[in-house]
Amino acid sequence: MTPEAVLFDYGGVFTESPFAAARRAFERLGIDPVQGHEWIFGSYEADTAHPWHRLERGETSAQAARDEIMATAAVAGVELDPWVVLAELAGGETRAWMTDVLVAVHAAGVTTAIVTNNLVEFADHWKAGLPMDAVDVIVDSSAEGVRKPNPAIYRLALQRVGVKDPQSAVFVDDAPSNVAAARALGLVGLDVPHDIIGARACAVTLCGLLGLEPPPSLSDG
Repeated sequence: MTPEAVLFDYGGVFTESPFAAARRAFERLGIDPVQGHEWIFGSYEADTAHPWHRLERGETSAQAARDEIMATAAVAGVELDPWVVLAELAGGETRAWMTDVLVAVHAAGVTTAIVTNNLVEFADHWKAGLPMDAVDVIVDSSAEGVRKPNPAIYRLALQRVGVKDPQSAVFVDDAPSNVAAARALGLVGLDVPHDIIGARACAVTLCGLLGLEPPPSLSDG
């Protein structure tokens, strides 16, 4: 069965993994990466009341979430400004070879969607890095009030792309918990590795699922 739609995450798919970038930032700041990730981002295994999760659902402002996160770290005697870590995440370039895959998928008549956990404040930035004429549907957590891995966001995405059978859709993400949630609903899940070789291999796998020839840029470098 040829997939009818491909649902792409943004960060970690079209850019370097934000998890890898955050780890570098924490190490540079002398903060344990696991603890730092918990303070700023909370668990990625669930959709909770953590300030970052509420921010990604559009329920609070960036400044309010920042203040909460800094206060939590301060209780442990750690000075941690989320904006310093986010600056590391924002420094990466868009992967041209992955945008070429997006364009090829769309040109083949397959419906494309971006399903992203994101912030209202970042919308213009991440959209600027993509060929938006090759994107049919956007499901942004901050606009929808629900975020991955909540099953509701996958159901919403399937509805928006017009796919009734989840097995006819492919979901591409770099967070294993997000991919697991999609697979639990019946979607075909592709877990994008955080290393560049693995990420390119995953893109080739996606092309294979769709019966597409990988774009030349995938073999460059």
